[in-house]
Amino acid sequence: MTAPGVESAIPAGRTVGERRLHPVTPFRRAWAPVAVLTGWAVHDPNQAQEQLTKLTTTMVLGGLAALVTAGALYGFLTWWFTYFSVTDSELRIRTGLLFRRTAHIRLERIQAVDITQPLLARVAGVAKLRIDVVGTDKKDELAFLGQGEARALRAELLARAAGFAPETAHEVGEAPAHELMRVPPAKLALSIVLTGATWGSLAAALVAPPFLWLTTHSVWTVLATAVPLLGAAATTSVGRFVGEYDWTVGESPDGLRIDHGLLDRTHETVPPGRVQTVRIVEPLMWRPLRWVRVELDVAGSANSVLVPVAPRAVAESVVARVLPGVTVPGEPLRPPGRARWCVPLWWRGYGLAVTDTVFAARHGLLRRHLALVPHAKVQSVRLTQGPWRRLWRLADVHVDTGAGKTVTARLRGAEEAAALLREQAERSRTGRRTARPDRWMA
Repeated sequence: MTAPGVESAIPAGRTVGERRLHPVTPFRRAWAPVAVLTGWAVHDPNQAQEQLTKLTTTMVLGGLAALVTAGALYGFLTWWFTYFSVTDSELRIRTGLLFRRTAHIRLERIQAVDITQPLLARVAGVAKLRIDVVGTDKKDELAFLGQGEARALRAELLARAAGFAPETAHEVGEAPAHELMRVPPAKLALSIVLTGATWGSLAAALVAPPFLWLTTHSVWTVLATAVPLLGAAATTSVGRFVGEYDWTVGESPDGLRIDHGLLDRTHETVPPGRVQTVRIVEPLMWRPLRWVRVELDVAGSANSVLVPVAPRAVAESVVARVLPGVTVPGEPLRPPGRARWCVPLWWRGYGLAVTDTVFAARHGLLRRHLALVPHAKVQSVRLTQGPWRRLWRLADVHVDTGAGKTVTARLRGAEEAAALLREQAERSRTGRRTARPDRWMA
């Protein structure tokens, strides 16, 4: 539906016209009161059962009907008073039934526009648009839009963020994508089975409840413990499989596109130039198969996984796409042998490699993590040295990134750490001067 265009009192740009969300949007709030009641019943089952025994079936059904109607009415009113529009310089989202709120999202600060489709939204043919903006942790969203409208609006916002003129941005359309890799469901399932966290959570869910029953003989204690443990086991196995099902990575002019999900389908974009850190994770049981997992730290974005599982060579080729010009270094250099007196046994899991493009630090003996930080993304460098490490002439070098994360090269020799501190500061300054632009489609 399209509301009549209104002229804005803000001189920042020309109002193209305000539009409403999809008409199916009000129904998503209709069942909210029922969900609240269900949560109360689960939280206090005894009180809920006591209250239900005082009511007749007619009263219960009538009350539920009244709650659903009230929720639907509230959803309709919030939908009716919600508009969005794209001007020459910003996306405006106007919401509020009693208290009005207008979000002004500058187009040049948009760094990602993702499309998500929960299961019921897929059935209804609608989608949710989530917008990442530089400098904010919370995503603004438009829920829901028709699938075609959501894709067209996403393409227009990215084109405008890339600098296309307002008159031609809506004609650019969605940039074509070239598929780089796809994770087969069988490989994903096997990778989950070969993950230690899956077996650990399952063992805890099977062992803890019987032990508590033998010691307490309390059904409620067993249930209060078993339900969260079973939920954690399901999340680390079935939940991960459902969320990462049919994981596809494609390359387009507006960045790397990631599509995934069995029930809830998600279409994400890795913002170009804003990846701060790439982590290559190698669990113990994956090593004979040479499989790895690739994770990301993106400034101001919730994107955290790039590749859930893939052969190392394929994963490194995808890393080269998200970090152009970067080659994953070989075996990192271990700390000196005297580091065993500070961290016995586990000191062998630490390592450091510095190339012309990245600062790479490894940690973990059983589950290895190799973190890659492009020199241009380093915000600060620090050296720390406690009294025990000072005794053994060892120090840690910390590299801070724009995503609020820190990568640490641990247990380096004191002289090596001091030289690394000076050299990394210079590499960071040089890297920022020669870094590629962060603009979309640049």
